[in-house]
Amino acid sequence: MRILIIRHAEPDYEHNTLTEKGFREAAFLSDRLSGLPIDHIFSSPLNRAVQTATPTAEKLGIRMDIRGWLQEFRGKILDEEGKERIPWNLLPRKWEKQRELYDVHTWLKDSFMLSGDVLEAYHEVEEGFLQLLGEFGYQKDETVFKCSENIDQTIAIFCHFGVGMLLISILSNISPVLLWQSMFLPTSSVSTFVTEERIKGEVVFKCLQLGDTSHLYAAGEPVSKSGLYRETVYDWGEGPQV
Repeated sequence: MRILIIRHAEPDYEHNTLTEKGFREAAFLSDRLSGLPIDHIFSSPLNRAVQTATPTAEKLGIRMDIRGWLQEFRGKILDEEGKERIPWNLLPRKWEKQRELYDVHTWLKDSFMLSGDVLEAYHEVEEGFLQLLGEFGYQKDETVFKCSENIDQTIAIFCHFGVGMLLISILSNISPVLLWQSMFLPTSSVSTFVTEERIKGEVVFKCLQLGDTSHLYAAGEPVSKSGLYRETVYDWGEGPQV
């Protein structure tokens, strides 16, 4: 089995759509994906994800399956002032000594995560994703997935950075905090996971590509830095680039 986790194209958050560049990214992405043997397409209900998935779905003639739990991760933590913050946008000094955050088995027990509603929101995503994998015959058992038959199918999942890293965490057994804080998924990027069945009926998911944007390079389209802070700006007041 092959799973493609795709971040939406460059967004225009203010107008609930994609930017002009974002629509180009979605078109170039569809050129790439329409050449793959994709069997199913799943999408977040948010407009930026749906608009990214639509050109690919139309070219392949596949009906898009909208799943509510794929919308951007809604869980928040509380900072020292009691204000809500997204859990993937922390300064290293704020979390590096919190050793429970490093472990996929303990990160949800850390005081940062328990300060808000991350636990509840995470279980919604986890339950939805494991149910989806169960529809294809894969059941998670600790760090592996059990299946009666490892099927030769490809599913494409169009979603967002925060929730996309949670899906990658579930597949790879790596704490999402490490993924959120150390990795980045550019807009319209593709992360590819394939199953490895070394023991009959027992598979693990291996990452072949993380945040790949080769379709943009091939088209001469610059890779967006939407969601990243500017490399030479130290004023947090300016916020991430969008």
